[in-house]
Amino acid sequence: MSQMETSPEINMDATALAREEVYTDSRVGTIRKMTPVTIDGETDNSRPVQFIGSTQIMTPGGALPLTFEIEADSLESAVAGFGEAAQQAVERTMEELKEMQRQQASSIVVPGREGSKIQMP
Repeated sequence: MSQMETSPEINMDATALAREEVYTDSRVGTIRKMTPVTIDGETDNSRPVQFIGSTQIMTPGGALPLTFEIEADSLESAVAGFGEAAQQAVERTMEELKEMQRQQASSIVVPGREGSKIQMP
């Protein structure tokens, strides 16, 4: 069997199509406006427009890209809410990184500790 035969089907969802517009200040980040459309490309007013922000923060390990939803009903309010939404994304990301570090640290096997499978001579 080839890899193509065992791969899952990759199909677009015709009921979830959106037209994308990208706005940037060429300094801090971008805002993507996702306008729902029908299969014919007409605006689908039965679904809400979404605003997605993107930026990056510098860390000791290099640039960390962030993508986050901005609760807004217009481009103007999305621009105004960009900073707060970005800050929330930074906080969530830092918490997730701390949790991953905690999980990684707790998976270290220490000789002599109860439950360790390493035997000291």
